Amino acid sequence: MIKNTILFLVMTLLLASHKPKEQGLKDIFKESYYIGVALNGRQVNSDDPKINELIANNFNSLSPENGLKWALVHPGPDQYNFEFGDAYVALGEKLGAFTIGHCLVWHQQVPNWIFENEAGELVSKEVLYGRMKDHIETVAGRYKGKINGWDVVNEAFNEDGSFRESKWFQIAGKDFIKEAFRNAQKADPKAELYYNDYNVWRASKRKGILDFAKEMKAEGIKIDAIGMQGHYQLESPTLEEIEQGIIDIHEAGFKVMITELDVDVLPRPRRAEGADLNMNFANSDEYNPYKEGITSEAKAKLAQRYADIFAIYEKHKDKITRVTFWGLSDRNSWLNNFPVRGRTNYPLPFDRNLDPKKEVFEKLSGVVK
Repeated sequence: MIKNTILFLVMTLLLASHKPKEQGLKDIFKESYYIGVALNGRQVNSDDPKINELIANNFNSLSPENGLKWALVHPGPDQYNFEFGDAYVALGEKLGAFTIGHCLVWHQQVPNWIFENEAGELVSKEVLYGRMKDHIETVAGRYKGKINGWDVVNEAFNEDGSFRESKWFQIAGKDFIKEAFRNAQKADPKAELYYNDYNVWRASKRKGILDFAKEMKAEGIKIDAIGMQGHYQLESPTLEEIEQGIIDIHEAGFKVMITELDVDVLPRPRRAEGADLNMNFANSDEYNPYKEGITSEAKAKLAQRYADIFAIYEKHKDKITRVTFWGLSDRNSWLNNFPVRGRTNYPLPFDRNLDPKKEVFEKLSGVVK
């Protein structure tokens, strides 16, 4: 009796140790496009087996959440910090991932010394271009052949398709975008080069972006893809708006990339649409209804929203090369602090314990035909 019990326990342990690996996101969509994730410094350098396994098992493309933005990698005129970048690129090489650089030129998270002289006055176009050239040559050049694609310019257009009047634009006009792409191409001729923005589902904004991208292409400036940031809500934008964005970008002659996917399950102030970091609202129970945990109804809505969105992606998988989630899990999502600071949000396929959301995975597995 004892002998049989011991044998049973041994067999149970052996079977448990040989339990087949659960299907990860990259496995579900292996015939469609890369599945990516944006990582922070703690995740890139993590010694937590659960974090490392989650990354390795689910993603075959990596993006840096903040670590390669100008303010962190190049905070002073003669100061560069490549600690994050080197570790990030090494992780990408270790995983054999399609590795993204984000981002070379943006109006956010960029120090004022780029735009101003010692007296606090805006510098000339020539001085600005010199600083941009040095930055792109140094950063993109350091990772030449190791980073597969760069978000060269980020969020340079308004919702109506006009150019955002950032300090870049105030000093150099729209041509700063062209100059950035020229510099990136010189720094790494083989890397793919992207323009990246939010609310590209909006027809007016998309038209402005595509008109200018085609203008650059006609001038011989390399631009390979348009990144559609996927910062969605449960009911907005419509599936038709998302789909039309994909179609229009493809028909304009560019690859489509979904660069920053998440689904905000919490209510927002009406004016807080998109991903403009300048916008922030005070916390309240109205905008933070799931402090103690998300309801079953909301879980089901999130899962269905992801299924509906990915059904569109699958329909157009011949046009899409990458879908990247903006964050590893709910625990570290930027949506815990945007557009209302201090909320408890649930926008990603992995929960605060780094466990896969059963409802989401079941729905996504059913999307692929």
